[in-house]
Amino acid sequence: MPGAVIALPRVIRIGAGALDEVAAVLSGLGLSRPFIVTDRFLASQPAAERLSASLTAAGLRAVTFAEAVPDPTEASVAAALGAMAGGNHDCVIGFGGGSPIDTAKAVAVLAARGGGRMRDLKAPHVEDRPGLPVIAIPTTAGTGSEATRFTIVTDEATDEKMLCIGQAYLPVAAIVDYELTLTKPARLTADTGIDALTHAIEGYVSRRANPFSDGVALTAMRAIAPNLRAAVREPGNRAAREAMMLGALQAGIAFSNASVALVHGMSRPIGAHFHVAHGLSNAMLLPVVTAFSATAAPGRYADCARAMGLATEATPDEEAVERLLAELRQLNADLEVPSPRAYGIDEGRWRGLIPLMAEQALASGSPANNPRIPSAAEIAALYEQAWQA
Repeated sequence: MPGAVIALPRVIRIGAGALDEVAAVLSGLGLSRPFIVTDRFLASQPAAERLSASLTAAGLRAVTFAEAVPDPTEASVAAALGAMAGGNHDCVIGFGGGSPIDTAKAVAVLAARGGGRMRDLKAPHVEDRPGLPVIAIPTTAGTGSEATRFTIVTDEATDEKMLCIGQAYLPVAAIVDYELTLTKPARLTADTGIDALTHAIEGYVSRRANPFSDGVALTAMRAIAPNLRAAVREPGNRAAREAMMLGALQAGIAFSNASVALVHGMSRPIGAHFHVAHGLSNAMLLPVVTAFSATAAPGRYADCARAMGLATEATPDEEAVERLLAELRQLNADLEVPSPRAYGIDEGRWRGLIPLMAEQALASGSPANNPRIPSAAEIAALYEQAWQA
């Protein structure tokens, strides 16, 4: 087996108040003309004003694009690229959840290439040529995008969430300040938290896992599992928020250096066709997909149960896996994760799109990393199970 190639941001600043260190990080990297990508809501919040003020105070000339949209599309990326044109920017700051950061990554790559379209860069293509440096500042504890070599952009023509892979998308710096999550609402906290847990689990059970990613994935689970419910129920719980932010970062590092698997492969089409938030679509699928997959790697899933505090080393693997499956179902119940049916998705449209969603899931490549590699028919059956959950 060939050795693993591990890739991380060059700089990671972690902790309360890290937002105020952005100017110093840019200066240390020799950067001075940032293009900030965020969304309208965040642009109106005090944290965005604080970021802009700190950059201005340091003598850095920043321009802000505040039109990032959930599940960025080729059109929204093109709008950001157009806003950036002529500004002679030397880096891109992604400020927000996964969508602004993914938009920033796409813009940074296309800007360095003089334009183009993300559909030409989707997997299985791997883009390793450097783009403009990206500084990622997450405001949710979920996607881990601040430390990954992936970005996701939707092709509006086909409703396909395109996975784009390569070192070009890896931020040069990550600013991880848990205080930015203290005002996040319960639903967003729950969905992004389960997203982070999914990253950690899939990174650990992936066929591309390695000793480095294993260690980080297990550490992420130890941080997330005992703190997710508290972060949702007690939004001001600083210890829980800090643990979730660190766990999300670690989970991002884990899957970026291993891979995600079947949950993510199936989740992306749900988001593209039904505009379900990424973390929520992962949560809808996690229990049923884990039950399908665990038979192929019971020892790995048992390790997840142990890291989450659900079992001990003395617990037999089969029992540990059962406890993991029970916990994932209970977690969805406790955090009020709806099934696709309860979410309000039209049943006829859901069932009509299952063949296409299964095809798109397989085409993404993620299911091939799963411990149990599914057929299109098996993926279709899992979509049916998720509907009934």
